[in-house]
Amino acid sequence: MSAVDAPARVGRPTTRFFRSELMLIFGRRRNWVGLAILAAVPLIIAIAVKVDNPDNGGGGGGDFFSAITDNGLFVGLAALMVEIPLFLPLAVATISGDSIAGEANQGTLRYLLAVPVTRARLLAVKFGALVVFSATATLAVAVTGVVAGLALFGGGPMTLLSGTQIGFWGGVGRLLLVCGYVTVCLTALAAIGLFFSTLTEQPIGAGVAVLMLTIVSTILDAIPQLSFLGPYLPTHYWYAFGDLLRDPIAMNSVGPGLLSAAVYTAIFTTAAWARFSSKDVTS
Repeated sequence: MSAVDAPARVGRPTTRFFRSELMLIFGRRRNWVGLAILAAVPLIIAIAVKVDNPDNGGGGGGDFFSAITDNGLFVGLAALMVEIPLFLPLAVATISGDSIAGEANQGTLRYLLAVPVTRARLLAVKFGALVVFSATATLAVAVTGVVAGLALFGGGPMTLLSGTQIGFWGGVGRLLLVCGYVTVCLTALAAIGLFFSTLTEQPIGAGVAVLMLTIVSTILDAIPQLSFLGPYLPTHYWYAFGDLLRDPIAMNSVGPGLLSAAVYTAIFTTAAWARFSSKDVTS
C-alpha cells in the first residue's frame, strides 16, 4: 500500500505521496529485473557488432548499426530503435496497467482513498510516476548503450543522417533529444495504460490490453491499404526521432509526433479521471 500524508497535512503541498509512489515502483525487484533486461539489449548489440563487424562483411542492420563502429553513441540509438517496438512498450504497459488495478487487486485502493487523498490527486501522482518510469526506462537503454559503445568503439564527432558532422557533445545532445522524444511517446502509452487500469481489478489484464493495442496499431500501420489510418495511430510517429539526427533538425514528423502524443495523453488521462472519479471503489 502506498504511503500518504497524514490528515493533518492535507492542506500543505508535499511530495511525500509522489515519492512514496516512486518507491513503490522502483522498490520492486521485478521492476529492476525488467530494467536490467532493457539495459541488456544494448550490451548485446555492442558485443555482437564488435565480434561481427558489419564493415567487415557481417551485414548491417540500418544506418544506426552501420555507424556504430565509427561512434559508440550509435549503440544507444540502435538499442532504442530495436526496443521501441516491443520491449519498452511492454515495460510501460506492465507498470501502467498495475497503477490502479494493482491497488484494487491487493485491496489497498479503498484504504488509500480514505487517508484522505482525492481521486484526482491519486491519478495525478500515479501518472507522474509513470512519466518518471518512462524516462528512466528510456535512459537505461540509451545510457547503457552509450557506455558500452564508447568502451568498445570510442567516441569522437558524430556523423548525422544528413551527412554532416557535429562534435561529440553535440552528439550527446542529439541523443538526449531522442530520449526526450521517445519518453513523450511512451508517456502517451502510459496514459492509455492508466485508463485501462481504471477499468479492471486485474493488472495483468490491463497490461495485456495496452500491449495488444500497441501490436494492433503497429500491424495496421504496416498495411499499405490502411495508410490513411497511420497519422491517427498511437505508434505511427514512434520512429520519427530519426529527424532529430539531421542538420538542421526536421520537424515534419517530429512535430506531428509530439502533437499526437499530447492528444493521446490528454484524451486518456481525462478518460481515466472520468472513469475513476465515478467508479465505485470496493477493494
